[in-house]
Formats: sequence, C-alpha cells, structure tokens
Amino acid sequence: MRIAVYPGTFDPITYGHLDIINRATKLFDKLIVGVAQDTGKETLFDIDERLSLVKNQVSKMTNVEVKSFNGLLVNFAKKEKCCTIIRGIRVVSDFEYEFQLSLMNKKLAPDLETIFLMTASEYLFFSSTVIKQVSSLEGCVEDLVPADVAKALYKRLRTNNW
Repeated sequence: MRIAVYPGTFDPITYGHLDIINRATKLFDKLIVGVAQDTGKETLFDIDERLSLVKNQVSKMTNVEVKSFNGLLVNFAKKEKCCTIIRGIRVVSDFEYEFQLSLMNKKLAPDLETIFLMTASEYLFFSSTVIKQVSSLEGCVEDLVPADVAKALYKRLRTNNW
C-alpha cells in the first residue's frame, strides 16, 4: 500500500489545501493529513479545533485519515509507514522554502520522497495567514474556505478570542 502524508498547520484549512488533498488522493492508496501540533507559530485555532475542521472537510474521502503529530515530520511519516511527503506550492518563494525542507527531510530519512503539487491557479493568491487577516478586518472569506471554516473564523475573530 502506497501511503503519503500531507503535513501542515491547517490554521485554518482552505480550498487551496483541499485542492492538494483531492489531487493527492488520486496518486496514493492512502493519504494522511498530518496536522502539526508544534508549529513554532501562534495559531488561531488549537489542535483539537484544527483537527475537527480538517476532519469535517475530508469525511467523505474514503482513503484519507487525519492525525495530529508532534516533533519531526519524518519520524511521524516513518511511524505511519509513509513513502512520500506531499507539499503544496503556490509561488516561487514557497518552492525555495519547501526545497530546503525536502533536502533536510531527505538527509534525515533517505527512503522518504517529497512530491510538490502546484496549487490550482484559482488558489494561488491566498494563504491561511491572509485569510485570517482579511477575516479579522471583517472581510468576506466565504469563497476561500468552506462554510464551517468561515463560520469558525468569524466566531473566533469577532469575539476577540485570538
């Protein structure tokens, strides 16, 4: 069985993430969406909220599992018997950063491959960070994230819980 992991913070999950997930499910027998617990950055949603939002979006996908992980991605990937790490690329600056990570991952786990998937063109211009900024300023993000994610953003950002 060919298993891949698509890691990320998913704070929050966007249509860009879902584009990558949908396409990766066609390439592998099983896809694990790995939601990082220790991100090194302040997250808007805690790990349980992020897991819930991701699980809601992939619940109908039969070959997708959602799991949280701590520590090194390569250790998580080995534990889950993954052969591949999936990374989404939007712009050239994403590639530079992701390329550095892939080289380090290859040094730590030589048998683990990284595959870069280009995000569909309609999702190139936004990131979770931009979506949070727009939402915090009461901008509409409903065409950038699923409805339950938009609702969670509005609730969190409009009640000053961030």
